[in-house]
Amino acid sequence: MSFTTAAQELGVTQTALSLHVRSLETDLGCKLFTRAARKLSLTEVGQAYAFSIRRALTEIDLSTNSLFGVTHLQELTVRVPISTSALFLAPRLPEFARKYPEVSVRLVSNIWAESAGKEDVDVELRLGVDDWNRGTAKAISTERIVPIAPKSHMASSDAFTDLPFVQILGFQDMWQRYVTKFREQPAEVTPTYSVDTTIAAIDIVAAGGGYSVVLERFANTAIESGRSIAIAGKPMPIEQAHHIVAGQNLNSNNIARQFFEAWLETVFAE
Repeated sequence: MSFTTAAQELGVTQTALSLHVRSLETDLGCKLFTRAARKLSLTEVGQAYAFSIRRALTEIDLSTNSLFGVTHLQELTVRVPISTSALFLAPRLPEFARKYPEVSVRLVSNIWAESAGKEDVDVELRLGVDDWNRGTAKAISTERIVPIAPKSHMASSDAFTDLPFVQILGFQDMWQRYVTKFREQPAEVTPTYSVDTTIAAIDIVAAGGGYSVVLERFANTAIESGRSIAIAGKPMPIEQAHHIVAGQNLNSNNIARQFFEAWLETVFAE
């Protein structure tokens, strides 16, 4: 989002680059950028076009590597919430490695975004409602919650009648909102367990120790991996989403980072 920086990377003047972009917009008959004082942003059409072009350039790069063996291993440090890492992203990283063998991923996890360390990070993924006051977050998912119960308990008439509730910190109001929308029972529930990760909640439920409410994508991954849980109700959309936020590493490899961020958008959209 800087003509000046882009011009430096390309080895041309900022004026020449700006003229090229305006010429492209004229040829396409559509604005790609919104220009304001000290602020540059992509239009909606520009975002869609950039995504398609990025994927096309990636295919060209992969073809070049496979045909001519031009490979330069590039390392990316990616910081992700721990439950997102274990219950969604990590099982999919081999897919990224197959598509981009020239990129090495260093995955680091954190429980709370605010407690993250200051180490250099190329790509950062956060789960929330974009209240970090960074101004650089891009939502790449829509999320839904579902109730989960032990798989062995699903034969009963009500999977929640005689089980304790497992509450996940940061999602304290989700069960109350869920039962208010879908179930005819008091919304107030006193948790028997309070845990700080969805991983712990799923493990307790899988051991027959209770029921909980979790992100649908996490529940699906847990079930696919053989955890002894079952989804016990309809999904409900929530405001929280996964966001890509600007990393702290000013020396980040721009092309490798763009590959990874474009791939992230694809896997979360799926």
